[in-house]
Amino acid sequence: MKNTQPSASGTSVKADADRLADFVLFTQRSCILNLSTELNKGNISFPQFFLLTYLSSEEYLTMSDIAKKMGHSTAAATGLVDRLEKLSYVERIHAAEDRRKIMVRITSKGVDLVSKMRTEIATDLAGILAGMDEEEAETVEHTNRALKNRAIA
Repeated sequence: MKNTQPSASGTSVKADADRLADFVLFTQRSCILNLSTELNKGNISFPQFFLLTYLSSEEYLTMSDIAKKMGHSTAAATGLVDRLEKLSYVERIHAAEDRRKIMVRITSKGVDLVSKMRTEIATDLAGILAGMDEEEAETVEHTNRALKNRAIA
C-alpha cells in the first residue's frame, strides 16, 4: 500500500521518498568516488573503512562485536583486523579480566583517516545541499530528523 498522504510541505510521502532516493543515489556516487580515490591511497577497502568508522565511535570492539556489526564470520572479521593492524590503523589489546578476550581499538592513525574522510564527505554534501531549492532541503532535513529518531546506524 502506497502512502500518498501529503507531508508538511504538501507533497506526498512517496514523492518525498522518490526525491530522497534520487538524492541518496547522487550523493552516494559522488561521495563513493571520492572516498574510493582516497582509500586507495591508503590501501584500505570499503569494509575496512566501515570497520574503522565503527571503531571510531567506540572505546573498543571484541572480534564477535566486529563480526556482528560487519555481518561477517569471526574468521572474516579477524582477517579485516589483521590487515588494518598491519597498516597501524587498529591495535589488539587483551582484556584485563580475561586474557583470552581480544579487544580491538582504533589508533590515532585510524582516527585521523576517518576524520579526514568524514570532512571530505561533509564538504561534498555541503556543495550538493547548497544547490538545493527550499523544498528539497526541507525533505532532506525532515528525513534526517526521522532517521535520528529511529536511531538507524
